[in-house]
Amino acid sequence: MALRDELLKSIWHAFTALDVDKSGKVSKSQLKVLSHNLCTVMQIPHDPVALEEHFKDDDEGPVSTQGYMPYLNKFILDKVTGNFDLQDFNKMCWTLSSRKNLDQSQLLISNNDAFKIWCIFNFLSEDRYPLTIVTEEIEYFLRKLTEAMGGSWVEERFEDYKLQLNSKQQSLNAWELIRLVGSGHFSKGVDRQTLSMAINEVYQELIMDVLKQGYMMKKGHKRKNWTERWFMLKPNSISYYVGEDLAEKKGDILLDGNYSVEPLQDKEGKKCLFLIKSSHKTFEISASDKKKKHEWILAIQTCVSLLRQGRPAPHREARQKRREMRLKQQAEHEELELRMSELQLANEAKQLELENMRKALEETATNAAEEEERRLQTQTELQDRYRMDLEREQMVRKKMEEQVAQKSTELEQYLQRVRELEDMYRQLEDALEDEKHARQEEESVRRLQERLLEEEATKRVELEEFHLRQQRAISETEAEKQELEKERLAKESALQAAMKQLELLEEERQEALEQYQTVMKKLEDATNNTKTWKHKVDEHEGMLRLIQPGSKGQQRITNWGPAAFSDAELSLRQKQWQEMKNQTTQAQ
Repeated sequence: MALRDELLKSIWHAFTALDVDKSGKVSKSQLKVLSHNLCTVMQIPHDPVALEEHFKDDDEGPVSTQGYMPYLNKFILDKVTGNFDLQDFNKMCWTLSSRKNLDQSQLLISNNDAFKIWCIFNFLSEDRYPLTIVTEEIEYFLRKLTEAMGGSWVEERFEDYKLQLNSKQQSLNAWELIRLVGSGHFSKGVDRQTLSMAINEVYQELIMDVLKQGYMMKKGHKRKNWTERWFMLKPNSISYYVGEDLAEKKGDILLDGNYSVEPLQDKEGKKCLFLIKSSHKTFEISASDKKKKHEWILAIQTCVSLLRQGRPAPHREARQKRREMRLKQQAEHEELELRMSELQLANEAKQLELENMRKALEETATNAAEEEERRLQTQTELQDRYRMDLEREQMVRKKMEEQVAQKSTELEQYLQRVRELEDMYRQLEDALEDEKHARQEEESVRRLQERLLEEEATKRVELEEFHLRQQRAISETEAEKQELEKERLAKESALQAAMKQLELLEEERQEALEQYQTVMKKLEDATNNTKTWKHKVDEHEGMLRLIQPGSKGQQRITNWGPAAFSDAELSLRQKQWQEMKNQTTQAQ
């Protein structure tokens, strides 16, 4: 849609709102105010004298739209440069027209939502005045609105409404469309906030040309740091803001056919990277996941491709195709009606001719009998001609039916293409909804990460305090370790001394064992000698008493036989060894 046509639609609403008595004319004073407001909003120098001079021949009478259009084109629209806020312009025209035509108390939507529906109506309405929107565009808008609300399209409900609409009229004006949406007829069971969000989503796509939006990380050009920004993709630019409220814009990326988009490998701890570059500048972007990365790359590549081909945004191109198809169908329908009327006229002419022929036959029947044969021959010729004409007419009718069937097939193919395009837009809306949910989940994860970081910082402070206490304990333990090392060395010295004493005792025990073996041998020899002498005494029956060798005291018996020393000597040696052990322990 050209800018002039878009402006004219809004101005038409304002002009008709000033026509209080619906006569098609507006007073000059009101047109002066309207013209001044238009020039102010569109930043055009206003010449108040020009309007008076333009209508100087009709000073008193009001001005019609046809009379106002030359002035509007020459002094306002021809001077428009596009360097103004189109939304402010629409709001000014909306304010003038809504006061007269809209009763806000009967609607379930806010005034801002009604304004957005009014803008969508201007976008989808036909380029004929008075402005109306046809049923096909109404269905398109309601479908997108239902999908934006997350609901499913009920075809039967719209068909019922379309039957009611066709019985009265074939289209709606702006205020009827607003009342239709505001009445909640197609949004039953949906709260007002969801309906408002859905209207805004359709408005962003159709009016603001927002093809995709969402949070991503952007790498700075100067400080090279990564910052989260709210990105908004339009057909010829990418804008990024501090937040999704669009309060503070940080910059724009003006797209053209020289731009390209490339995926990047993960680096600097960032994942899902891609690069937007042109011949003089590059932008590194990090998406939240691989799915969003692929969606953004595909969306930007689509915009660049459209810019290279000089094509408009997808929804604008689809609207133009629908209009062209409607015009084509209308022309074909008019052509078909024209041909049917021609066939009807030809058929009536044939019937009239047949009627004349019948009368001629009746007249010839009254002729003389001699002309019977000629009359019969003439009748046969006429019947043959009639049959040929009838066959020709049947062939023409058959061809017309084939053409009608072919047109029906083409219409069905067009409707199929329209449904496929709507499915594609529905998938895009689903992707945007998924992106919204993912953004909410990402916000929850980010808050959780902030809480974990705070807990980690607290734990880190506690660990540092514990580390300082541990360092102090280690320094104290080091001194104790040195003292224990000295004690260990002293104990090792005493142990070595005790080991030496044990070695001496072992040597003494070996010597005592050798002495014991010697004594035992001597004792055994003495015992043998005693037995010999006793045997001799017994033989002589002597009364002498045998004196056996032995120690003076009681001898100690061990596992190896008689000991080398007595119990008293053993007790004395144990006592000496215990005293030596006690002295060694005290020295340590």
